[in-house]
Amino acid sequence: EKPINVFHVKPQKPGDFAYAGPSKTLAIGVKDGSLLTKKIRASSNDWRKPESGINKIAVINRYCNCRPAVAFAKGFGLRRGAFASSVSHDSHNLCAVGADDESLAQAANAVIACKGGLAAFDGTHCRVLRLPFAGLMSGEPCEKIALEYTYLNKMVHSMGCCLRAPFMALSFTTLLSIPELKISDQGLFDSTRFEFVR
Repeated sequence: EKPINVFHVKPQKPGDFAYAGPSKTLAIGVKDGSLLTKKIRASSNDWRKPESGINKIAVINRYCNCRPAVAFAKGFGLRRGAFASSVSHDSHNLCAVGADDESLAQAANAVIACKGGLAAFDGTHCRVLRLPFAGLMSGEPCEKIALEYTYLNKMVHSMGCCLRAPFMALSFTTLLSIPELKISDQGLFDSTRFEFVR
């Protein structure tokens, strides 16, 4: 029987990840081992400077074909590449973080191609963990999944990320009920003010 899944997203182009907001904005401050994030003042050009530690983050609605919501995050520390996941609480939209638009498109499209999963693109190679059941689960043996997850984490760490569990951290940047600043397919959300950042 075919796995239950809803994934109505077309492949993305690098240009789809262009930031269209104000030049002075906020970035999601991610801290290792914590679900809480901070509001960090940032400029829309900071992500182009590796020393800033700021990467682009994007959320794509998986249930309809919409443009990505694009913002910035600090704490992932990617110097190259990108990684993406369809495990992103609570709506489980497609979420990606990356050092450049081409890498964001590559990682996101790897997840889109298999209709759910985790993916990492290091600038040259792409690795994918398929999650065919609702984009959240696999029918493969747990040992195989654990090994592939370990490989993915190592790949993301090789791209500069110093978070112990990068995919876990990414999956909670979309949980709007946890302070302070999160992102949804509608954009940045300030949970302390309970409003979207415009």
